[in-house]
Amino acid sequence: MIPGPVKVPQRVLRAMSKPMISHRSADFETIYEDCRSRLKELFETKNDAVVLSGSGTAGMEAAVGGIIGKEDKIITVTNGKFGERFTELGDRYGTAVLLEFPWGTPFDLDRIEAALEDGAKAISIVHNETSVGIVNPAKEVGKLARRYDAIFIVDGISSIGGNEFLTDEWGIDIAITGSQKCLAVPPGLSMVTVSKRAEEMLEDGKGGYYTDLKAHLNKSRKNQTPYTPAVSLFYALQEALTMAAEEGFPERRARMAGLAKGVREAALALNIELFPQVNEHSTYSNTVTAMKMPEGVTDGQLRGGMRKRGVVVSGGQSALKGKIFRIGTMGACTEADVLRTIQTLELVLAKEGVISSLGAGVGAASRAIDG
Repeated sequence: MIPGPVKVPQRVLRAMSKPMISHRSADFETIYEDCRSRLKELFETKNDAVVLSGSGTAGMEAAVGGIIGKEDKIITVTNGKFGERFTELGDRYGTAVLLEFPWGTPFDLDRIEAALEDGAKAISIVHNETSVGIVNPAKEVGKLARRYDAIFIVDGISSIGGNEFLTDEWGIDIAITGSQKCLAVPPGLSMVTVSKRAEEMLEDGKGGYYTDLKAHLNKSRKNQTPYTPAVSLFYALQEALTMAAEEGFPERRARMAGLAKGVREAALALNIELFPQVNEHSTYSNTVTAMKMPEGVTDGQLRGGMRKRGVVVSGGQSALKGKIFRIGTMGACTEADVLRTIQTLELVLAKEGVISSLGAGVGAASRAIDG
């Protein structure tokens, strides 16, 4: 029950066991063409989609490295761990202008606009900040990026397929997701969509070599990759996208929203405080719920006790280690998974003397999911 890598359905695992084929064959081209077509539906975009053999960070590097050169600035807006990665990438390829907010707090849009007024080639955000369970206002930041003619780069790695994500409507120039999150594929692929506006800024030989976004775009139009891809993961991606389409992309998002609501309602019933602060522009995540560690119990007692009972949840990162815990509700997660997780949480809290009776959390979660 961690926010990735998530459990992988048997259909996807079986797809990976198919015999190997040449990545320069017509068979591979058929697979890649199918994946690219379905990815456009997943991203809700008309932009071209490419698949890189590398985790979501490879997609982030392809985006930043393709747009930002030594003389360029990128505004990196962050309120959690993964926003920091854009800052590191920005400084590696050009100059990052860090706009930092306390972890788990909403963006100040006025500060973002003021930073854009000083001029920057691009601006980046993490849509669903996995480290703190908050969804950031991509739509509003996209409007500002357009107003100041900045390329808008969005990490949707733990968001796309689970939270609403409207690539074209929100004016996102480069959107990124990863295989091991909402699609429930093993780690190792990143999927990236690129607007015509952003593609015009890509130059041959700019940025990384393996992560050269222009090279991937050029080859993708022949349903090929510039270098040898992880073929078995492409099998998995095709099957996972087929499963998502069978369920329905909107229906899948609604399922995850219901599961996350169940977790939040259980937390409320157990007097566990949610960690992120939300407002009219920022919301709680459908894919991961971050909660403060209850008083009277340590991280080792809570997460360790749950692990002993067969349920694995995530802790906090960096300064939040030992202070929060996180439950993922993405991919193939089910109502039964959530109810078992809450039941296990209750058992641990009861053992440690934090609660005196069982059932309140499970009942609240069940009612929220069913309702």
